[in-house]
Amino acid sequence: MHLPLRLRRGAVRAATALLAPLIRFRSIDPLPESRAHEGSPVVYVLQGPALSDRLALRLLCRRHALPDPDRRIVLSGQRHGTLHGLYRDSRQKHYTRSLARLLEAAAHAPGEDIRLVPVTIFWGRMPEREAGGLWRLLTADGWTLGSRLRRLLAMACNARAVEARLDTPLALRAPLTRYVETGRDPVPRIQRLLRRSFHRTRRQAIGPDLSHRRTLVRRLIHRPNVTAAIDAAATEQQQPRRGIERRALRYGFEIASNMSPPVLRLLYRLLGRLWQQLYDGVRVYGMEEVESLAGSHELVYVPCHRSHIDYLLLSWLLYRHGLMAPHIAAGRNLDMPLIGPLLRRAGAFFMRRSFRGNRLYGAVFNEYLHQLLLAGHPVEYFIEGGRSRTGRMLPPKPGMLSMTVDSWQHHHRRALTFVPVYIGYEKVLESNAYMRELRTGHKRRESPLRLLRVLRHLRQPFGQVHVSFGQPLTLGAWLDDHSPDWRRQSAEQPEAWRRKVVPALGFELASRINAAAALNPVALVATALLGTSHRTIETTLLYRQLDTLVALQRHAPGGERVRLPQGEPQQWVEHCVGLGMIEQVEQSLGTLTTAPDERATLLTWYRNNILHLFAAHALVAFAFRNNERLETTALHELIAPAWPTLRQELFLGDSELDDTRLARLLEAFAGEGLLTHDGTTWQRPAAHTEARERLHLLGRIIQPTLERGFLLLSTLMRYPSGAFDRDTLAAQSRQLAERLTLLQGLNAPEYYDQRLFSGLLDSLTEQGWLWHDEHGHLHFDQHLTGALQRSRLLFDPALRHRLTQLTASATPNGTADS
Repeated sequence: MHLPLRLRRGAVRAATALLAPLIRFRSIDPLPESRAHEGSPVVYVLQGPALSDRLALRLLCRRHALPDPDRRIVLSGQRHGTLHGLYRDSRQKHYTRSLARLLEAAAHAPGEDIRLVPVTIFWGRMPEREAGGLWRLLTADGWTLGSRLRRLLAMACNARAVEARLDTPLALRAPLTRYVETGRDPVPRIQRLLRRSFHRTRRQAIGPDLSHRRTLVRRLIHRPNVTAAIDAAATEQQQPRRGIERRALRYGFEIASNMSPPVLRLLYRLLGRLWQQLYDGVRVYGMEEVESLAGSHELVYVPCHRSHIDYLLLSWLLYRHGLMAPHIAAGRNLDMPLIGPLLRRAGAFFMRRSFRGNRLYGAVFNEYLHQLLLAGHPVEYFIEGGRSRTGRMLPPKPGMLSMTVDSWQHHHRRALTFVPVYIGYEKVLESNAYMRELRTGHKRRESPLRLLRVLRHLRQPFGQVHVSFGQPLTLGAWLDDHSPDWRRQSAEQPEAWRRKVVPALGFELASRINAAAALNPVALVATALLGTSHRTIETTLLYRQLDTLVALQRHAPGGERVRLPQGEPQQWVEHCVGLGMIEQVEQSLGTLTTAPDERATLLTWYRNNILHLFAAHALVAFAFRNNERLETTALHELIAPAWPTLRQELFLGDSELDDTRLARLLEAFAGEGLLTHDGTTWQRPAAHTEARERLHLLGRIIQPTLERGFLLLSTLMRYPSGAFDRDTLAAQSRQLAERLTLLQGLNAPEYYDQRLFSGLLDSLTEQGWLWHDEHGHLHFDQHLTGALQRSRLLFDPALRHRLTQLTASATPNGTADS
């Protein structure tokens, strides 16, 4: 028996008034504007008939001055409501007749341009699971609309965590006119558009349907690739196939995540409080572009890896902005008691450091990743492999990228887009551990006790965190640009094609991460202060140098999405003093800013976070260290040979330092008074001036990198081609670099990190300057000799002499000359 209309409306108004104090909207997307739909009738469409959603929508409209959902509009002489449900039952099988009647009436009222606004109300968020239980009743929304009892319980438990999504309004005039002209019924078409809108919104917010973990893992071993690996292992090891299947199952359970919505919600609240305790704030840039891609693209997040905080912070941010928390590839070393199960329920799936020699494990892991991507789950992994102990971007590992490319190549139903993410800290939790590992060369194994000890640092200030989303890379479009013939190549020679394309993809993603770097006060102060010889500078000069660094990035940025800091240099320096990164010493002639030895070593980590942004600027400045004046052409010839190696080491986006880029840099230098221009000649400032000092400090940023290259090449070419193998040369160069820091009285273990020399050799080999023979010895020709002779002009005589004398003790057998 239906109540009279007036009585029903009164009951709804009374229920709305009662619930108003209880319901809080955690997020509204997009933020409503009171005049957003002025000028045309607005009709709200909910997915289902739930009274709770209708009450929440009424409160939303009332609080934000949106058009009233209880009003009526007249079409073809009939009155119609402006609030409808797409489905009339929780099983989502039957459409409502009231909406169909509205659409039919609108088709015969061509003068009215009605706009349908799909609205989705989430009473919390929860991906649907096969497993039942009490939590399924009490927690948040899933894919099914749910029974009345479940909706009531969900509303009671989540009244203060309501999310509203208003999709793009659908104007009816154009589709209705087109379908009326053809004589076809327009209603099914409009219903399909609405259905897709609701599906896209739910997929974006709660992800695709989740199968139970046990079901998923058992399904893996029946996939063709895993089955083939099981058969091969049974044959090679001469063991029963059933035993190999059980091993594959163990691998699957060792790998697979067990994402739990209650744990996600709990972590969201706990982490929110942790960030408030640790940081002064989390600044986010570029999230809008990610939100626009979610739901229509398969997303793979590829952040830089500087701290264990990275994956927790990124998942928290995505969840906070209404996006599905990603499944995260984590090292097996984190699958430890207490910590491992919690991370697994937060979406982590674990991987071994190497698959080499274990084809079965590789096949299971590859298939698991493929199933995640195929189902549309967002995935996150660190292309560097591990955390950066030096603060700079590490060379990307090919494993996960290769598996992702292979999965998409064979089953690309939707666009797959990589989302680069730069995460910059003003003070990182693991800083002391990183310094210890650089000094000793040994990495401590993680344990629950060691990770929990971090809690004792919670009372220290850690400044702000900057999270910047870089330019997304859609795989198909990038392959078309990078290698238009990739489809034929991948079909004919798949392995050779992947070996070629995956490193290029890794470099592109690394450069896009770097291009989105954020300049924070600690990194800026570290960059300026470490340019001095004794890590001490007049505070007034420091202010001026900081201002210069930011101005250069403003006029000639080192990346497409560089984020500049807020505030003034004096505030930045005071902030760094408050964090304990630097000290100020009062002198009668003026205040000095200094960094003790231990802090100076730590500051190199923060300097390296943004070193790549100033590579081109510092290279130009360094060219004037030994040259008072240079013509533009001569300057380009002097610095161009060093650029490819710098680009490879620092993951710079510019393929070459062309004339246009150089001209922009020189104009920025002139604007800051660092160079003067006389026709075609550029001249450095006069000696003993502040501008000359600032130019010198800027050049010192890139000096360690250039010195390492000079040491390595000078060592190599003191002997005939083929005298050194790769490992010996890298080890010798590292020892020389360490000796140089000791002679200079520096405590800078990052300067002689052997991985930097190995990366430099990779770069020289890739560019064709070096090549290997069948015995692994390195060979070169007169082209490299000539390039070294030209590069000597970058160094002033004193520095050149010191470096040359240092390399005189190196020998191809790894011992010193007597």
